[in-house]
Amino acid sequence: MSYEPPTPSAELPTDIVDTLNGYSLDQLQHVARYAEELAEHKAREARLKEESEDDEIGDRPNDLPDEVPSKATITIKEINDNRYYYWQWREGEKIESKYKGPVG
Repeated sequence: MSYEPPTPSAELPTDIVDTLNGYSLDQLQHVARYAEELAEHKAREARLKEESEDDEIGDRPNDLPDEVPSKATITIKEINDNRYYYWQWREGEKIESKYKGPVG
């Protein structure tokens, strides 16, 4: 492990890098968790939007509950350091979820 501080991505704006450099370890860990969850949320939003634009509906998965629409996708949520599968789908402007089971 290097004793040198990491080099920020050129994609990050300087003001964000400067702000992060001023944060404590605890604050950085909170930012890292939030950033990861936000990235997963945005990826899920994009995936749901793309799927809702598709006219083609595939076969219904065998383990899909009756109350979950066939357009639903599986996502992973981390709660108290445990990971769980959830079915998720969009109904209008709202994202609906239904618990599927633990990961692995």
